[in-house]
Amino acid sequence: MRYHAIENSLYIKNRVAFVKYLKPKSLAVFNSNDMMPTNADGLMPFRQNNDLLYLSGVDQEESILVIFPEASNPKHREILFVKETSELIAIWEGEKLDKKAATKQSGIETIYWLSQFETIFHALVLEAETIYLNQNEHLRAVTTVQTCDDRFRADCKTKYPDHNYERLAPIMRTIRPIKSQVEIDVMQQACDITEKGFRRILDFVKPGVMEYEIEAEFSHEFLRNRSRGFAYTPIIASGYNACVLHYIENNMECKPGDVILMDVGCEYANYASDMTRCVPVSGKFTNRQKDVYNAVLRVMKGATSMLVPGTDHEEYHSEVGQLMESGLIGLGLIDKTDVANQDKANPLYKKYFMHGTSHHIGLDVHDIENRSTPFTEGMVLTVEPGIYIPNENLGIRLENDVLITKDGQHDLMRNIPLEAEEIEDLMNG
Repeated sequence: MRYHAIENSLYIKNRVAFVKYLKPKSLAVFNSNDMMPTNADGLMPFRQNNDLLYLSGVDQEESILVIFPEASNPKHREILFVKETSELIAIWEGEKLDKKAATKQSGIETIYWLSQFETIFHALVLEAETIYLNQNEHLRAVTTVQTCDDRFRADCKTKYPDHNYERLAPIMRTIRPIKSQVEIDVMQQACDITEKGFRRILDFVKPGVMEYEIEAEFSHEFLRNRSRGFAYTPIIASGYNACVLHYIENNMECKPGDVILMDVGCEYANYASDMTRCVPVSGKFTNRQKDVYNAVLRVMKGATSMLVPGTDHEEYHSEVGQLMESGLIGLGLIDKTDVANQDKANPLYKKYFMHGTSHHIGLDVHDIENRSTPFTEGMVLTVEPGIYIPNENLGIRLENDVLITKDGQHDLMRNIPLEAEEIEDLMNG
């Protein structure tokens, strides 16, 4: 890993929080993600299973975490299984965790080689009454490929059909959205690197630049700051492209008079940042562009102020919709009379603002969440309203990552230029 190691106290505290949700005489199993093939003997870059990472800090393939708080052998209440390393593996693949390094990274004292898993797991299962297994239950997940967790779940239920089985996902949805100070600090670092990328491109953007060249400038700044790169596929969308919500081709020329929408974020230590900014290709917004920009900015600021403990997620989105409604009326895009007679189930503002305002962010860009839980201190959410006007070749979206505190909010992107005038000044300075 190229990022600086995180103190294992984070993972120790995460495990303490996790075991409080387990039923008596239960064990839980977390598998690392697979190494995914490309073609021939090629492999995609490895990305760890976030639940295993959250509880162990181990950022390495072929790893298994077993937690069994009531194991008769105290050494077996937390076990980490890792791939056995050797001098030969080190030569071909690079250094892997040995047992000492695995303990240092995770805070788990009992480390076994992966080859010992079947024997040890069998003995533990015979002591347990309930087995907790993992599965991707994210609301937006579309899974067509069988994962390591999927295979293990099927195999375990075949071998031990008479045990009770429980799902790990509801527990992780409960504990992962509340970020500790260590996590907040890491996410702040990701946001700070994103800021460096944004300030870099303000000196770079001009008519004739290709969208992918802007992407390259961000990538350069992210990589030189110990990031693995983008937290998600970046959107660099100029002109009409900004009205395509998930435009990722980034292959068009930036034309004079257009506005570029850039939805990018750096990943640092597996934690995501998620920023959207819009800048004028020619260095100055037209009056109309600035009016739309400022309308979005007003909604963003109003929405941010609503991120307080106790706010209901659905009520929040409804209130943001009302703010957007007023902004669109002011821009002449919708009419007061039409709004008064609109179908409440399909409000008119959705023609120009068709996506949600906020999502949780953390180890996942769209982090796991429980929608029935009101906003709580320690949650980090994006705030990302937008107005998209295809017939004007104009799309404006603005997005920051915001921590909910007991007193209100703390914007992790507060230092990234946001006001239209500041962006113009920096581009022309």
